[in-house]
Amino acid sequence: MREQVLTWLQAQVPRKRLQHILGVEKTAAQLAYHHGVDPQLAARAGLLHDLAKCFSPQQLLSEAERFRIPLDPVTTQNPHLLHAQVSAGLAGELFGEHDPQVLTAIANHTLGEPGMDDLSCIIYLADWIEPSRTGPELAPLRALAFEDLKGAVLLGCNLSLTELLAQDRPIHPRTVLTRNWLLSPVGVA
Repeated sequence: MREQVLTWLQAQVPRKRLQHILGVEKTAAQLAYHHGVDPQLAARAGLLHDLAKCFSPQQLLSEAERFRIPLDPVTTQNPHLLHAQVSAGLAGELFGEHDPQVLTAIANHTLGEPGMDDLSCIIYLADWIEPSRTGPELAPLRALAFEDLKGAVLLGCNLSLTELLAQDRPIHPRTVLTRNWLLSPVGVA
């Protein structure tokens, strides 16, 4: 399946996006191995996580409707937030990926989700820390990702919120709910 996905990606996404996707695939496998999660599942989710990233806003809204992905005011105004869930739908439809854990990890990699399992945490973090991503805020996140998955996801949520607030952009409730879950005793367990 990997070669089929790579061929599709090469025709659909710019080289820089492909570099990011391959970085997420590799980083996800490394994090998974380190945290006792199946590296093959993590690599598959990483490879498939951004299938819809380069879709137009109208295409994302259309695909969301086709895949019966619920819309809310934030995703309707910011359709790029739908790319994770649309990518999960495409992973199954185009490439026969039907592992629910992989599909859930793909769907959760942008906004998070309260109660995320370790594979979802890994894909969320790999998307942040893969090697082509730069910025001084990433050094602590990279270190923490190998020490404390949920603590690192919390830091990722905080970084997202800080960036969105600084740019005066809407914040999706799932990011806030994910952060709150991670702050609760249930999220830490």
